[in-house]
Formats: sequence, structure tokens, C-alpha cells
Amino acid sequence: MTDNRMLEKPAPRRKFLAALAAAAGATVLGTAFSAEGTEAAEPPRGSWDLAWLDELKGKHRQVFEVGKLEDVPGPLHVVANYLDAWREAYELEYPDVNTVLSIAGSGFPINAGDAIWAKYKLSDKWRLGDSAGKEGAMHNLFLHAPPNDAKRASVKGLQARGTIFCQCNFALKAIAREFALASHEKPDKVYDELVAGLNPGVRLVPANTMLVGLAQEHGCAYEFV
Repeated sequence: MTDNRMLEKPAPRRKFLAALAAAAGATVLGTAFSAEGTEAAEPPRGSWDLAWLDELKGKHRQVFEVGKLEDVPGPLHVVANYLDAWREAYELEYPDVNTVLSIAGSGFPINAGDAIWAKYKLSDKWRLGDSAGKEGAMHNLFLHAPPNDAKRASVKGLQARGTIFCQCNFALKAIAREFALASHEKPDKVYDELVAGLNPGVRLVPANTMLVGLAQEHGCAYEFV
């Protein structure tokens, strides 16, 4: 005959071990690693600020995920077309229309400031030319519309219309490691430089794929550009 008390004893121990494992897992996930070649689980500047997603309250919302960057203005003209269509068809603009541009590694030059463009020769690396078709530009070709084409989509132009630009942190760390190999600098140092060198207003997010999902959870339609 089986003693029921013997069956009941292991239960509290199992619960204790499960709780201990869960606590240990939470500690590991919450730890940021700064060693070379490792991924940080936390942002470089305090907690992740994703509260801006709650401010997407327009009736019409869309997140655009940038694919391969091949030309200028590249995917920016798609966002501009979206905004122009709402303005012309329904006379609606921001804040009634919300747009988010989600950028990972391939679209990084859009988010990079002039100093980063010049130091790491982004124009040559991404094979991006200016309006005259020349490569070797030492400034962000996406930032402003050229004087001879004031209507061309640009970062500043879209930001003025409420577009939020985001940068994937995982991708930024990978780019930092790549640049560090070429410049013989420490990846952490290059990463800090890239974060500081992002265009004003760029939102650094944990991961591009996470941001796309969160944006959709906040009512955004999705488009790959």
C-alpha cells in the first residue's frame, strides 16, 4: 500500500526549484554584457523608451519596414506617397495619419548623421550616389532634399510630417563590429559612436522585428519597402 504522504512531499521542493530557476532566468535576461562581441540585453542609456508607441493615435497608421537600400531617396518616397495620398484624397495629415519607418542594417545610412557618413564612407560602402549620380558623398544624402529638387522625399521633410524613424539595436551592434574590424577599434567604442551619431529624433529600439510587431499591436498597418 502506497503512503500518500510520500507522494506529497516532493511537491513543495519542485515548486521551490521551479521558482529558483525562473528567478535565475530573469536575472540572466536582465543582465547587460559589455564584453567585446556580446549582445547587450539592455539599452546603453537606461531603460528602453517605447512609450512613444502609445502616442500613435491617428485614425490611419502605418509602419514601413525598410528592405535593401539601393538608391536615393529609396524607401522614403513610398512614405511620402502614402502621406500625399491621404492629404490629397481626404485632406488628412499628421496627427490624423501616423507613419513609422523601421530600419535595420541594410537601411542604416538613412539614420546615420553626416559625421558617420564621412568617417565610415557610407556612400561608397552602400554604393549610394547623389542626384548627379556621383558616389563618395561625405554627408547623409537622405537627410535633406537638394535645392534643385525641393519636393524630393527626405528625412527632415518626413519628420516634419510626423514620421518616426527607428533603428534596430541588434543591427547597430553588428554594424559596429564590422566597422571595428576595418578601423581596428573596439566594437564597444564604435557602437557608442554610432548611437551618438544617429540623426536627431531617431528612436533606438531593441530589435527591428520587435518594433514591427509592436507597431502593429498599436494599430499600424504594415508595408515592406
